[in-house]
Amino acid sequence: MSTNRRTFIAGAAAFAGMPTIVPSSALGKDGHVAPSNRIVVGGIGLGPRGRKVVDAFYGEKDCQFVAICDAQAERAEIIRRMTNRTYKNEDCKTYREMEDILAREDIDAVLIATGDRWHTPASVKAVRAGKDVYCEKPCTMTIDESRELDEEVRKHKRIFQAGTQRRNVDNFAFASRLAQQGKLGKITSVHAGSIEPFMGHDPLPGEPLPDPEVIDWDRWLGPSLDMPYNKKYCQGRWRGHNNLSSGWKVLEWGSHTIDICQWAAGKDDTSPVEFEVDGSTIYGKYADGTRLVVRIAGFKGEGDWQKGLSSCPVRLEGEDGWVETGDSGLVVSSSESHWGNKAPEPMSGIVPTKHVRNFLDCVKSREAPACNSVIARNGHVTAHAASIAWRLGRKLTFDPKTERFVGDDEANALCKRERRKAYDI
Repeated sequence: MSTNRRTFIAGAAAFAGMPTIVPSSALGKDGHVAPSNRIVVGGIGLGPRGRKVVDAFYGEKDCQFVAICDAQAERAEIIRRMTNRTYKNEDCKTYREMEDILAREDIDAVLIATGDRWHTPASVKAVRAGKDVYCEKPCTMTIDESRELDEEVRKHKRIFQAGTQRRNVDNFAFASRLAQQGKLGKITSVHAGSIEPFMGHDPLPGEPLPDPEVIDWDRWLGPSLDMPYNKKYCQGRWRGHNNLSSGWKVLEWGSHTIDICQWAAGKDDTSPVEFEVDGSTIYGKYADGTRLVVRIAGFKGEGDWQKGLSSCPVRLEGEDGWVETGDSGLVVSSSESHWGNKAPEPMSGIVPTKHVRNFLDCVKSREAPACNSVIARNGHVTAHAASIAWRLGRKLTFDPKTERFVGDDEANALCKRERRKAYDI
């Protein structure tokens, strides 16, 4: 954070050469946090999910949200009003372009919750501008973007937190610890809940372009290739369109559940070396023989996800037992001995509160957060590779070091995508 901002109050008093009355809030008294210790945050593209995440930022006393930019003026105005109502002031500013937020020296970090197409370009622009980043998932559109994002974050020495908040949700952490601490014996397979993959929706019919002061369609599309405008895209119907969203649906849940599986199996630094497909189920095999299974249903504990474990279920299997959990907060295992003294309190997996707190703590300490850019890179690479295997419908061999498929030009062509020149980075 800026030295000038941290020392402004003391410096101004000394410069004046006279006694200064400073309110208790500026000194950190009466439950307030002094401005010198406060993390100032701006937002980029905050729709419905972004509003849930920014609400978690509002709840942290050492954080101040001050700015929002969005290609849709109405959405920016919603955030401005929410913010000013929360802080009981009129300090939150709206912008049309993210560069205006990134140029503000008083802003330390940004929350990025745009559609998938913007996640990597916006994050890269932010770290190049010296900002720390909390980015919603999927963070990348391709394997190459996963590498690009990680390299830029590390090059500029910024704090990056992928919005895979389940790493900071107690039941997922509890299940992962059972695997990591050997309570299940040697891990043989990890199962990531998914939704049905598919090739993508047909484009929506074109409509007349809106006033750019209301919706800036060119800016909304950003790095995606040109396509006709339809208002439904801007209302959330962009999901499942290959030009706008990531990974033939595998990334929507896989970026969460594959992430937890890699964490539990101790594979945060790698990816499987083989992928096979059987219908809607994708099988991966790591170099040590551990299996990754990306599947829709068939979880044994409380039944399928619709009946108990809710969305984003995971199952961790070892030689001595298994454990399952999901967004409902329930944990089911093969033995009561796994539980120890106390089971975790049920907590919805979609709640970002602890994940945001972890991010803010790391902005201050400069330590790596729960899902930093390296972890996000490998988790997303695995999800993208699994998605490519499903799309091609054949067995693929993958090299985690080069992040390329072995001897398969068609598969490797899907590791990257073209971006519009005006929005390339």
